[in-house]
Amino acid sequence: MIKHIIAVASGKGGVGKSTTAVNLALALSLENKKVGLLDADIYGPSIAMMLDISEKPTGEQKAVNPVIKFNIATMSIAYFIDPETPAIWRGPMVSTALQQLFNDTQWGELDYLIIDLPPGTGDIQLTLSQKIPVSGVVIVTTPQDIAILDARKALKMFQKVNVPILGIVENMSLHHCSKCGHEESIFGSGGAAKMAEKFNIELLGQLPLDQQIREAMDNGRPDLTVQYYKEIAVKLIQKLDKQSKLQGKLPKVVIK
Repeated sequence: MIKHIIAVASGKGGVGKSTTAVNLALALSLENKKVGLLDADIYGPSIAMMLDISEKPTGEQKAVNPVIKFNIATMSIAYFIDPETPAIWRGPMVSTALQQLFNDTQWGELDYLIIDLPPGTGDIQLTLSQKIPVSGVVIVTTPQDIAILDARKALKMFQKVNVPILGIVENMSLHHCSKCGHEESIFGSGGAAKMAEKFNIELLGQLPLDQQIREAMDNGRPDLTVQYYKEIAVKLIQKLDKQSKLQGKLPKVVIK
């Protein structure tokens, strides 16, 4: 049974969405929560690499056990295919794959299931909003104007399908030079803050463009960078607890 499902979305790729999803899952786990992580990016799964997972799930068809890493229950299409084999699938096949990954995994008791979505507003996002009871979505962007433009599209898409927006995370907000200490807004500044104000949603956090984060994720060591995400995780816990109280006791999601 799952208490809360949090989708992590972005309008475009390359803004650090998967990095955010992985680190939020780890940060929630460090808050003594039972956490799962579902890689819903069928075409470009990255969770296995970011968590340095090479083992395969155990179990039988329709009863697959998640792979546990850093005390997080994980599932990804990458566990079942060769990492260099592209998924050349049409929309309905991708949507079916997402539902199978969600429904056929033996998640057990979870406080939070983080779903790392692919970028954009396509089949996966629609399937998620129609078939999976999402508690809310976190929108990830960078300050860059083109990224904000696409992030606004993603936000409006979830609003149209009545999925609550939990807030915005801005990546690459500021670059700190490791040699001289100079700070520079390489991708612009204030983009996410203006977007949050315009849509009356919370700016959950602003994260730097940091070499340590990039290296840690490439090497499957999010435990080295999770400190950046602890405050965001606490905000999400508080926000969802408040949401549950306002709506009354929410039914738990039971996977059958």
